[in-house]
Amino acid sequence: MTALVALEAVCMRFVTKSNPEYPVFGGINLSISAGERIALIGRNGSGKSTLLRVMARIFAPSAGNVHWAPGVSVSMLSLGLGFRPDLTGRDNALLSCLLLGLSRKEAKASVERIAAFCEIGAFFDEPVRTYSVGMRARLGFGSALMNRSQVILIDETLSVGDTFFREKAREALEKELTEERAMVLVTHGEQQVKRLCRRAVLLEGGTMMADGDPGEVLAQYAALSASQA
Repeated sequence: MTALVALEAVCMRFVTKSNPEYPVFGGINLSISAGERIALIGRNGSGKSTLLRVMARIFAPSAGNVHWAPGVSVSMLSLGLGFRPDLTGRDNALLSCLLLGLSRKEAKASVERIAAFCEIGAFFDEPVRTYSVGMRARLGFGSALMNRSQVILIDETLSVGDTFFREKAREALEKELTEERAMVLVTHGEQQVKRLCRRAVLLEGGTMMADGDPGEVLAQYAALSASQA
């Protein structure tokens, strides 16, 4: 398999009021290949969202290296990230496509696919600041999935919105995730992991505790949670 993103001994530290170098995680070695569907699981505060942002080139690691394959495009879907609230949904979708390197013609074609997928009607041409949380999730998911990026990073958004759209989103993922694309999904939903992912990574205490079969990693996570309850 072709590696699209590879992390080598990646560490992340943040500056806080109580700690000038608060460690989030360290020594992360992780390779993501074309066709992979990876669940990133762990307790709140274990660094899952931060690790996604490192993969998305939003954060530079404090130490270590991140290698992206030449020309690889990455989309990140997170409710608190990426949209300009003053712009319309259409303009935000177009901007996300252009930032991924699509030509204007390709971007406009993708925007029409995004609009059809989101099913938010006239709100697609209204400012994003007027959107509900569910509408933002629809726009974000459609923008991340329909712009043909090679790596899709999803941070806890498949549980947002109505039941109909959540099922539509899962079905779209299963259809759109070809062997040329990869997904990393942060979730606490065991059923989402089992249904959508072929591999799981467990973060705990700033380190990767497990990496492998989703069922086995989920069992390790459950045992860890029970021992610390």
